[in-house]
Amino acid sequence: MKIPFTADEFLGIFELYNRAVWPSQLILYALAVTALVALYRNDKRGRQVLFAVLSLLWAWMGAVYHITYFSTINKAAYGFGLLFIVQSMVFVYAGIIQDKWSFDIRFDIYTIMGLIFVAYALIGYPLVGILQGHTYPKSPTFGVPCPTTIFTFGVLLFSTHRISFFVLLIPFLWSIVGFSAAFQLSIYEDIGLVISGIVSTLILTLLKKRSPEAVVQ
Repeated sequence: MKIPFTADEFLGIFELYNRAVWPSQLILYALAVTALVALYRNDKRGRQVLFAVLSLLWAWMGAVYHITYFSTINKAAYGFGLLFIVQSMVFVYAGIIQDKWSFDIRFDIYTIMGLIFVAYALIGYPLVGILQGHTYPKSPTFGVPCPTTIFTFGVLLFSTHRISFFVLLIPFLWSIVGFSAAFQLSIYEDIGLVISGIVSTLILTLLKKRSPEAVVQ
């Protein structure tokens, strides 16, 4: 499917966004670090902080990036923005209201994959972008959908339970839609988006986890 904008227009939206929201990018990175610390604590307060951060990130992507900026070159962004806001509410319901989650950091495939995706979202993604010539401010920074979705998948891989596909549906769909569009525009750092989406969704919903008898709804 042909996308309704050019690569220059796409990168121009990042420039407009980055200049307008500065220094929010630093705050968003700080929130990511806060989420990781909260995950490590793995008590009720820590889980509340973790999912509050995830909820805030998805609401930000929906309202600020998609609806406010991306919609100027792609009207489908209004629909994307609405779905991202819905995902924000999903994290509030599943992670804070239900509070059935548990996380663990141990030397196994789930932790390794989670660490890889988190590190790629926060460090690897911008470095690969620089190698592709996508330098700030014409670059996707943390807080826009693709790197932040990768970060979300990485964090959820630390869950000790299998996770209902209901929780992962919107991030998974974005990993496919976002990658297909970005790949047409040679945003090759987004290869990590589709990899994280497919791998994480398979692990979290289909494969046996550390506590296979429990499924987080």
